[in-house]
Amino acid sequence: MTTNEKLQALRQLMTEKGFAAYIIPPTDPHQSEYIPDHWKTREWFSGFSGSAGTVVVTHDFAGLWTDSRYFIQAEEELKDSGIELVKLKIPHTPEYIDWLAENLKEGDLVGIDGKIFAQSLVDLLKSKLSGIGIKINCAFDLPGRIWEDRPEISLNPVYEHDLKYAGKSRSEKIQMVREEMAKLGADYQLVTTLDEIAWLFNLRGSDVDYNPVFLAYALISQDVDVLFIDERKLSPELKEKLAKDSIRIEAYESVNKYLTALPAGSNILYTASKTAHHTWLSIPPLCKKTDAPGIPAIFKACKDEHEIKNIRNALVKDGVALVKFFRWFEDAIGKEEITEVSLDEKLTEFRAQQDGYVGNSFGTIAGYQDHGAIIHYSATPESAYSIKPEGLLLLDSGGQYVDGTTDITRTISLGKPTDEQILDYTLVLKGLIKLSMAYFPEGTKGFQLDALARFPLWQHGKNYGHGTGHGVGYFLNVHEGPQGITPNPAVNFPLKEGMLQSNEPGFYPEGKYGIRLENLIVVVPHVETIYGKFLQFETLTLFPFEMKLIDLDLLTEDEKGWLNRYHNKVFRNLSPKLSREDNQWLLEKTKEVK
Repeated sequence: MTTNEKLQALRQLMTEKGFAAYIIPPTDPHQSEYIPDHWKTREWFSGFSGSAGTVVVTHDFAGLWTDSRYFIQAEEELKDSGIELVKLKIPHTPEYIDWLAENLKEGDLVGIDGKIFAQSLVDLLKSKLSGIGIKINCAFDLPGRIWEDRPEISLNPVYEHDLKYAGKSRSEKIQMVREEMAKLGADYQLVTTLDEIAWLFNLRGSDVDYNPVFLAYALISQDVDVLFIDERKLSPELKEKLAKDSIRIEAYESVNKYLTALPAGSNILYTASKTAHHTWLSIPPLCKKTDAPGIPAIFKACKDEHEIKNIRNALVKDGVALVKFFRWFEDAIGKEEITEVSLDEKLTEFRAQQDGYVGNSFGTIAGYQDHGAIIHYSATPESAYSIKPEGLLLLDSGGQYVDGTTDITRTISLGKPTDEQILDYTLVLKGLIKLSMAYFPEGTKGFQLDALARFPLWQHGKNYGHGTGHGVGYFLNVHEGPQGITPNPAVNFPLKEGMLQSNEPGFYPEGKYGIRLENLIVVVPHVETIYGKFLQFETLTLFPFEMKLIDLDLLTEDEKGWLNRYHNKVFRNLSPKLSREDNQWLLEKTKEVK
């Protein structure tokens, strides 16, 4: 079916149900960012493959609401589809709800699938639409009725994350959660997000591309711990281990029925933005429902010393792979055919040589020339440029290792850079350095620090349309909450000691090139005074910056000092793992600047 044919079929079903509008979100029952093929409904329906974007269909209009990261991509993928691009003014906001309020009339009915729609969004829909007489029906998955070749739900096996990497046993982690529940007066903690479940039970899987997670729910109480999962995914040995740890196994699809039987008066902790509406409805009305960030999510976000030690090791391995890759690339460019796709394949090959490598942590973004300006560009054999010894290349990539998740972006010059490219690169680098050098009091939130990375660009009337940093998991999702460094004040969870975070300012002149620089940083103590406890960032990523794109006259002495210390650290940590030829290459790339 073409997208236009899907639109026609959906509108026929809308007519049968009396719907004036239908909303298709980009998510699954667990509110995942990266989702299993079975729930890629929005992508299947619209043809738009970006991770953020919601489709709204009425009888005379169809639109995709997405943010500036995807404007160029969406315009290309939606061409001739019958679905229009609607550009979000504020990223990560449901502005389509305001559009519905303005364009529907009293008595109209809006359809959604309550099995995948987050409870927080249902609440928002009702608060904005019910008051003007527009009703919501949450009972129907209409696209699912026309999706004939829909992929089945995965039965990929689940495996243990070895204790030598996990550090704490699942029993220890569950006890930590129980102790926190007791402090909050909670009887149950409902866990719906896949990375929280994987972390809590020291289990990993492959139900989602790039993220080592598996489909499940969990319910923790002081008496019993229930893992809702398809038993076919568990080996007999793993079932036995879970039983020894007093983990009760129930069917994946039985979670809602199980919740309906919870005792009246119980206090259930859940996260409204991470819990599907139908799951929320299953909690008995006589129970107290407390909306809060998941206890496992907070513990997971604050890496302990054991985890940070392993993450450092993973970043050494990643740095070694990158040195070998970029050295190969410099030798090969201009001598053999290299495209954005083959470049990704070669980088994956070098990562795969490292101990403990499991896979990539996300789809590599290899953006050459103007493709670099497409913030979440994904090369295909049809779209991929051939790479020549000229212009800029933006390479954003990462690896999943059993001892850590990596995410790094570097932009390099393949010829003689222009003055404009040098200026833009230097401004982005200055922003990265300013955030890297930040000191801040305990309790500081990411949106209070975001401006540090943007200020050098702002001075020149420039900016970028994405957040400056996201949390990163521990052999888990490359994007992890609850914290983040972004202009959005709604992301308001404080930065705490042990939180692993990306630092990635950028600049993207459309039709020209893209520049992004990204390191992983971890929150560590700075100093404690009579004015309180202060924190700082330690940079963990190990790979040099592109010296020929830096205007040293624009760097302050402090910034030059940071750059020299960083490059010295890169060389000291990577050189013992490299050959003589690799070391000679790295030594040249990390020379001290004056």
